[in-house]
Amino acid sequence: MTNRPPSDAAIGGGIPSGWLDPLRGDPLPWLLEESAPAVRHLALRQLLDRPADDPEVLGAGAAAMATDPIAAILAAQDPAGWWAKPGSGYLPKYTSTVWQVVFLDQLGADGTDPRIQAACAYLLDHAQTTSGGFGAVASGEARPAPSTAIHCLNGNLLRALIGFGRLDDERVRRSIDWQAAAIIGEGEIRFYRSSMPGPGFRCGANEGLPCAWGATKAVLALARIPAERRAPHVQRALEAGVAFLLSRDPAKADYPMGWGNAKPNGSWFKLGFPSGYVADHLARVGVAGG
Repeated sequence: MTNRPPSDAAIGGGIPSGWLDPLRGDPLPWLLEESAPAVRHLALRQLLDRPADDPEVLGAGAAAMATDPIAAILAAQDPAGWWAKPGSGYLPKYTSTVWQVVFLDQLGADGTDPRIQAACAYLLDHAQTTSGGFGAVASGEARPAPSTAIHCLNGNLLRALIGFGRLDDERVRRSIDWQAAAIIGEGEIRFYRSSMPGPGFRCGANEGLPCAWGATKAVLALARIPAERRAPHVQRALEAGVAFLLSRDPAKADYPMGWGNAKPNGSWFKLGFPSGYVADHLARVGVAGG
């Protein structure tokens, strides 16, 4: 049914045993309710590690594709592959092409569906910069310039494209190389003051300081590459990302803050799903602590 890796909840390979022990109750009956097939499908795959050809997984996946929110998202898609308006697809938030692909992936949509493959192809044709990274532009009409590529967007789209079966696409491989180079400073990549002034997770939106939201998205993307297929520079970038995320107490999330901010953004402590460019405490712990 699905063209997806079994579980990318943590770099270590899925949910650790005994994960229910510290909880106040068992959430599985709620997560497995048939009234929310997309949630049920994800719970079967990522929490119970059921194989893709398991009859319950197949049934939940098919029901998820025919039910909102996945069905509503796909119904709003233009036959050419875009949402809201043609172009690079970053705006308007959060109804445009970029966000629909990101959300469809997080909701566990079937990557073999022709509509999703059309969306992937459209993004690769319109949202990828010549440097390999995916860029965010306000106008959205022309292909983004290399200076617009940012960690969070590239990580989100890279993760989705890998999940939708595009790992062997040469353009996706270029996005992987861009992501790794942008983290460790290796390779032919130019840094721009407007977005990424230097290696690491530096971002213009954070006054040139390393951005933990961007790091979370980048690590989630690189972690989705099967370990045996990670090139040495990709593995180094992944390890650097984990080290950065573990460099702060997750209960405080006091990562570098630009523009005079003295306390972490409140979104760290507000759990939400699906996730756009913001990362919350749960996502950070899942990425770095697995």
